Amino acid sequence: MDLDKEDTPATQTSSEGTFDDYSTQRVPDSEREPMWKILMVQIGGFVCLSQFMLGAELGYGMTFRDAVLSTIIGSVILQFIAYGLGLAGQKEGLATSLLSKWSGFGTIGSAVVSLTFAISLIGWFGIQNSVFAQGIVSIIGNNANFGVVSTITGLAVTLSVIFGFKGLSWTTNISVPAFIVVIGVAVYNMLKGHTISGLITMAAPGAAMTLSSAITMVTGNFIVGAIIMPDLTRRSRNSKDVFWICVIGTLVGELGVNVIGVLMAHAVGTSKIMPIIYQLTGLFGIALIVLSSVKVNDLNLYSASLNIVNFFKQVFHISLNRAWVTIVAGCVGTFLSVIGLIDKFSSFLTVLGVIFPPVASIMFVDYWILKRDRKSLKESHEKNSLPEDTEKFPIVTIVAWIGGSLVGYFVNWGIQSITVIIASGLIYYVGMKLFGKKNLAVTES
Repeated sequence: MDLDKEDTPATQTSSEGTFDDYSTQRVPDSEREPMWKILMVQIGGFVCLSQFMLGAELGYGMTFRDAVLSTIIGSVILQFIAYGLGLAGQKEGLATSLLSKWSGFGTIGSAVVSLTFAISLIGWFGIQNSVFAQGIVSIIGNNANFGVVSTITGLAVTLSVIFGFKGLSWTTNISVPAFIVVIGVAVYNMLKGHTISGLITMAAPGAAMTLSSAITMVTGNFIVGAIIMPDLTRRSRNSKDVFWICVIGTLVGELGVNVIGVLMAHAVGTSKIMPIIYQLTGLFGIALIVLSSVKVNDLNLYSASLNIVNFFKQVFHISLNRAWVTIVAGCVGTFLSVIGLIDKFSSFLTVLGVIFPPVASIMFVDYWILKRDRKSLKESHEKNSLPEDTEKFPIVTIVAWIGGSLVGYFVNWGIQSITVIIASGLIYYVGMKLFGKKNLAVTES
């Protein structure tokens, strides 16, 4: 395929930028977005039901001080990874799946990363769509058919993601402010019967949770978001924007939502988020579920489509249209939620949680420390193209990925996800220093 023509400004069309969303190319400087637009999408990814569930779990088993401390430690640790990968995405204008090709994984490795991410993200799309549909059914009543409603909600979200980042930004600009209003009502009702000082100083209502376990939960909840940060920041205009997207997104999204979740768990005395939301907001709680599911599923499906396009590009040398891929992926995720198989898929997603951290570590070490492909990336960037050669799938990368995952699976002491990141990073760094001779192959970039 004559891909060089696709990489030149003269042949880039408006439909390509909107529907294909530069899934196999660099995002041109002319298509970069202002910081606030990307920040809103980032905050929208945090301000969601799963984040409240995490906060409630922490609050049920910990004091307010320990819950906040575990959130801060877990967030700060992963911010180094998120900012590092996000900045790399901004500098190169590349999504995570494509960036990984020249950050340690090579052609085949990049495809494997893409497929792994796509499967997990489509799975999460199905899970969130089920929650979305259940919220709608609760509002309408028992006469509503769950299968019909989940089909409509899944296809509706799919439609918005067809428009790429523009659709993502549009739904976020609507849902985030509305979501904040609902949370404001919940906080107001919570404070009717409790004081802030009382909620902060009270003992944990449930069985005690260790600081180590809490930090592991925080990092595990955010690790995928940290890895796919380039999917958003590739549209950033400069490194300063990336910094503020990471910092503000974490402070407002992760820390802010967690704190509210902790206080709510203390106020209601349970870790179950649904009773908490219903008791504090009534039907507003249903609205919260619906709104959070929409914007989170936007992000799930958006990143899944980018990864699938990259997989077919690297393995079969086929350039798929991201909009059509989005439709197919959205239909698959919707189908899984309708037939209920998605419940069994959750255990598989848990296993993938052990597989993801090494990807972040390897990419970070390769791009920022070893800088093995930085020269070719810079030279091709100046031509508004991609490097013409790359490795297939370095043996050292395979060893580091498998080794780090095994450490995460078998080693239960310490902060598991951080242990995985450190172990895989060290294995990769030492391995490349000892056996890192490049075996380049010319590829269609």
